[in-house]
Amino acid sequence: MPTVLRATGEAKDMTLDELAQFVEDARKAGVPGDRSVRAEVSYSGKIKEAFISLSDEDD
Repeated sequence: MPTVLRATGEAKDMTLDELAQFVEDARKAGVPGDRSVRAEVSYSGKIKEAFISLSDEDD
C-alpha cells in the first residue's frame, strides 16, 4: 500500500479541478484535514505535483 498520495497536472501544471480531485482523494483515503501538503512548483509558481502522507509516520 502506498504511504504517499501523489497528483500531477495532466498538462504539466495542475488545474484547480485536478487539485480539487487530489483533495477529494486524500479525504476518501482518511487523511486528516490538518495534515501538511507538500508540492513541487515551477519557476513561475504553478503547482506541478502535490503530495500528502497517508500515515502519521511519514508526516
